[in-house]
Amino acid sequence: MQNQYQGKTITIIGLGTTGLSCVDFFADKNATVRVIDTRANPAGADKLPSDIALHTGSLKLDWLLSSDLIVISPGIALATPEIQQAIHQGVEVVGDIELFCREAKAPIIAITGSNGKSTVTSLTTEMAKQAGIKVGMGGNIGVPALSLLKGDYELYVLELSSFQLETTYSLKAKSATVLNVSEDHMDRYDSIEDYRQAKLKIYQNAEYVIVNGEDPQTLPEQAVSCLFKFAENSGEYRLENGGLYSGDELILPSQEMLLKGRHNEMNALAAIALAEKAGVARSGIIQALKTYSGLDHRFQPVPTTDGVRWINDSKATNVGSTVAALNGLKVEGTLYLLLGGDGKGADFSELKPLINQEHICCYCFGRDGKQLAELTTNSVLVETMQQAVEAIRPLLKAGDMVLLSPACASLDQFPNFEVRGKQFAELAQGVAH
Repeated sequence: MQNQYQGKTITIIGLGTTGLSCVDFFADKNATVRVIDTRANPAGADKLPSDIALHTGSLKLDWLLSSDLIVISPGIALATPEIQQAIHQGVEVVGDIELFCREAKAPIIAITGSNGKSTVTSLTTEMAKQAGIKVGMGGNIGVPALSLLKGDYELYVLELSSFQLETTYSLKAKSATVLNVSEDHMDRYDSIEDYRQAKLKIYQNAEYVIVNGEDPQTLPEQAVSCLFKFAENSGEYRLENGGLYSGDELILPSQEMLLKGRHNEMNALAAIALAEKAGVARSGIIQALKTYSGLDHRFQPVPTTDGVRWINDSKATNVGSTVAALNGLKVEGTLYLLLGGDGKGADFSELKPLINQEHICCYCFGRDGKQLAELTTNSVLVETMQQAVEAIRPLLKAGDMVLLSPACASLDQFPNFEVRGKQFAELAQGVAH
């Protein structure tokens, strides 16, 4: 059967699991496929079929300019000069999400936002599962989106980053949301408005648009016919009298949710709205709210026997995530807050009023540790997270909390936030390093 890629020259930029899923996608399309990776020794090179040409260490301009289609990794900015040169020559540039949207037959729930998107994506997926729907979850979480095409799914739930949305044009989501907008990736965008505009692309051609009634930056620029808000005390989906409501109907008292904290109640409202608009049965929604326990490294308690609450929130890789963790946080004793890593050019000042409190001591580490330590007089600057925990341990008393919510990416000192969180848990439990 004829397909739109037959006889075309396709250049895939970026290997790894997503790049390999793109190679696999084109395997039966009768296209000429080649791969570029700017790293000298890219992950996944050993899994690349031997008949696929691979160039490493730089962007090979002659390959780019002689392509019919470039499939770009989210990690490479569209503003990269070589990419811009190819675009000006008329070469089409897309990401793997665009390839997925062109092929997907089942409805798509699409989720983006600066914070909470992984929790909302996995909770919404769980709601569909509990309702007996064959659901595939992927994108910026779990498996690459193209890998989902191999499954016989009735519904897709995609977490999408601003980077992925930049190169996506064919998304027609059943329900879509921008959960919130706060500074992130300011090393990649000229302004927060540029970053916001990338996020807002998720609403294009969406059947139902779900916005955060407490964050005007999540509102679409153009009028849409089916818009619904989630918020406390207002909106179609709201938090009122200790319960989660859809319209006038109580879905569930908040205390019956397994997830705790106001930010998780807001996440739950977004998930309820997305799921309901995609036709997920109320019974599945309620069951998931009662049983879903959250993501690893997202405000996750570490079991210890010292009477201290150790909380692993390593997934808080930007300021907004840490603000969400601190808002409404109740601590009996002293809160020892671990901050630091690579701030990606963010403005940390939003943290200042939250951390300048008598019961909070900040221990700051990593590339931007010094900048974070300057936010409060009650701070200690160290080199590493391990040094921070070692300095804190003799001070701890029952009722205290040690919270790793770094407001920064981990890549200056760790391979990823998961490794950072795992090390924190081991340190909390006294495992020697």
